[in-house]
Amino acid sequence: MAGLPTLLLDIAGTICALPRGEIREILPLPRLHAPPAAGGPLAGFLNLAGEPLPVVDLAALFELRAAAGDDPYRHVLLARQGAVAFLVDRALDLVQVDMDALRPVEAARSLNGCVVGEFAWADRLVHLLSLDRILTLEERTRLDALTRQATTRLARFEPDEARPV
Repeated sequence: MAGLPTLLLDIAGTICALPRGEIREILPLPRLHAPPAAGGPLAGFLNLAGEPLPVVDLAALFELRAAAGDDPYRHVLLARQGAVAFLVDRALDLVQVDMDALRPVEAARSLNGCVVGEFAWADRLVHLLSLDRILTLEERTRLDALTRQATTRLARFEPDEARPV
């Protein structure tokens, strides 16, 4: 039987999962820059090789709790596609989910169809999420605008000789 490599996540005590192929990298929580215009589920920006990358707190986005405090053991998931990262309480484990055990979920049962399947794991029902569907088009548009602002602000701190003339 074919299996789907799946990363189990703790999001405010709720176990969810993401296909491993949708994740580029898992990082321990770095220091994030939270500009005054940020708020709600935007935890802040990660400076990734000189480029600001927005980090969305999934617990706040899914309204499982208000934005998390300073728990140093949280993880940041860098999406393989797109310029966004997601904050979770913990990346728990990488498991193989048998395709026969994975039940599809109708898109209308979750916001933007972000829950694409479910499966049983350790006496729990786990929701399989799609990174492409977690944010709505309007949310992505607003994040893009905030990212452009953060990029402009960061560029102002470059030495004059590094700026194009």
